[in-house]
Amino acid sequence: MSFSNEDLDILQEHVHRVELQKGELLLTAEETVNYQYYVQSGCLRTYFIDQSGKEFTLQFAIHDWWISDYTAFFSASKSLMHIECLQDAELYRISKSSMEQLFLEIPRLESFFRRKMERAFASFQKRILAGLSLPAKERYLAFIKAYPNIEQSVKNYHIASYLGITTESLSRIRKEVSTF
Repeated sequence: MSFSNEDLDILQEHVHRVELQKGELLLTAEETVNYQYYVQSGCLRTYFIDQSGKEFTLQFAIHDWWISDYTAFFSASKSLMHIECLQDAELYRISKSSMEQLFLEIPRLESFFRRKMERAFASFQKRILAGLSLPAKERYLAFIKAYPNIEQSVKNYHIASYLGITTESLSRIRKEVSTF
């Protein structure tokens, strides 16, 4: 989607640049979620920690992806998720009120965001179904298709957490896949 110079000026009033260093937390559980973030560069992950302290990675975000705790963002509730910067990152943040204002000022932007959210929703649904029905090897193959070259940027236990397997199982699957 291309924007006029006037549209870009309006966008710049509502979108703010954020830089994060590897290891920084963008969000922790129990925080109010005021923003969603567009990833210009870097790598982040959204994860949940259960009552026993086990981490579950829900999403990685790389270039041209969006990240937030969307349940909290859209419902004005406290975050359940944490967002960690895995690789130095440049992000652009936007608040819900700024989004609403932009939709009024640049109406075609609303349909752009709607299409993005539809694709994200479909992707999450596919991920849930894969997690419920596919063997670990198939989940891994889907992961490397969705996140090409990400394995150099994230730790094995993050990938294993995303796939719902142990790091030992991940190593076994990688070995099996590499023999093809």
